[in-house]
Amino acid sequence: MGALWAGRGPRAAWQALPGEDWARRLAELAAVVVARGRSAILMVPDQRDLDRVLAECVRLVGDSAVGLAAGLGPAARYRRWLAVLRGTARVVVGTRSAVFAPARDLGLIAIWDDGDDTFAEPRAPYPHAREVAMLRAHETGAAFVAAGFARTAEIQAVVESGWAHDLLADRAVLRKAMPRISAPGDTDAALERDPIARAIRIPGAAFAAARAALKEGAPVLVQVPRRGYIPALACAKCRTPARCRHCNGPLALPEGNTKGRNEIAHSPSCRWCGITESAFRCASCGSRILRAVVIGAVRTAEELGRAFPGVPIRGSGGGAVLDSVEPGPQVVVATVGAEPVVPGGYGVALLLDGWALLGRADLRAAEDALRRWLCAAALVRAHGQVIVMADPAIPTVQALVRWDPVGHAAAELAARAEVGFPPAVRMAAIDGSADAIAELLTAANLPGSVAILGPVPLPPGARKPFSSGDSPPEVERTILRVDRSAGSALARALSTALAIRSTHRSDAPLRVQIDPIDIG
Repeated sequence: MGALWAGRGPRAAWQALPGEDWARRLAELAAVVVARGRSAILMVPDQRDLDRVLAECVRLVGDSAVGLAAGLGPAARYRRWLAVLRGTARVVVGTRSAVFAPARDLGLIAIWDDGDDTFAEPRAPYPHAREVAMLRAHETGAAFVAAGFARTAEIQAVVESGWAHDLLADRAVLRKAMPRISAPGDTDAALERDPIARAIRIPGAAFAAARAALKEGAPVLVQVPRRGYIPALACAKCRTPARCRHCNGPLALPEGNTKGRNEIAHSPSCRWCGITESAFRCASCGSRILRAVVIGAVRTAEELGRAFPGVPIRGSGGGAVLDSVEPGPQVVVATVGAEPVVPGGYGVALLLDGWALLGRADLRAAEDALRRWLCAAALVRAHGQVIVMADPAIPTVQALVRWDPVGHAAAELAARAEVGFPPAVRMAAIDGSADAIAELLTAANLPGSVAILGPVPLPPGARKPFSSGDSPPEVERTILRVDRSAGSALARALSTALAIRSTHRSDAPLRVQIDPIDIG
């Protein structure tokens, strides 16, 4: 704060305390910048956070704060854009596109929860708001703040490089603000002994904690990784995942179609093509019986209603996301990222099915799981209770119990450096047909240190639409990897090759992304 008031351009990675009014803190930083006659850009993942931060900014700087979001409509958005360009609006609060706002005399650019995938632009040239923000801060001399309850490996990399510095609370202060976090070590055994606990995936200790909180009049938060009813099915006999006969997509079950606690009555449907599978037969063992692999938020709320009779059960997720709920004894079942705020905080938070987040085949699975758990745990009152249903021996779970996102990010960065993954290196992912990829690589004057990985086929579920709208029947991915020092040379070589390919009027769909967030 003092550096901002002095007109300097500090760069910091701020770890917010659990329960802290982070929106108010960001607004206070922006108010200091405005008082110095400069502008500020504050970026948040979604509309809920935008409304919250904008309200705090308006309270401090009045009409000098404007919000920029796609939901405004073209006319309102353009008027606010002009207000920023003319300098009448000094504080811009928005989602990822706000990073390009034409703020005059930029003094601060801040991003909240940069690990959220909504900050990655899905359209070419696929910029990430975090990277653009750091470039603008470097070019203009503005202050840069990456804030959040969690930390990404990318921000940890710039901290270790010395470009930014840590902004952390003392452990004594943190211990006073954080809830008590635990991971029952005998979760599987406890669930096997108790059929009711097995149905709702909550062991007895967690169930007792939730019941005690409700008796005290405190709300209980239940975080579920998946929305829907039963979004994943498998053969009840051999546990082979149930796939669609038409497109090989995963089968799921709509609401209200179960035979028992785990067995499925009939008529699952494909999550990719939507075709109903009325005569399922397992391709491995021939069985016709299905069982639930993952339980969605709707089914979880249904089971919790049976477990806590007379207690209000509220859901948040999908198309019905709650911004906040009133205090009082109730159970709030929310999908990850849709947890509503409650004044005074939750008494207990139960984080279910940790394996579903940690077990994803993705480079950022552990980092993303910890981020989602920390965001939910931060909604719990100080010295409340958070129980995560995951193996306590997993380093990510241990980082949650200790509330140590910085240590986890440092370990994650070191692990990626050891195996050669971003942000320790630069990568370019090239998606398209085999001929289109070969044509591009032939035209590219690649750096001598580049390592070419692949090509490998991309399954339909991992494909994204191409900008041309067409998609080849067989999509492959080739990855180019270089040291960070050669990243600019790689980007220039690929840009030149794309230009040459355009002059040849090549119309085969092709996508080139630098450091994509979904490497796999």
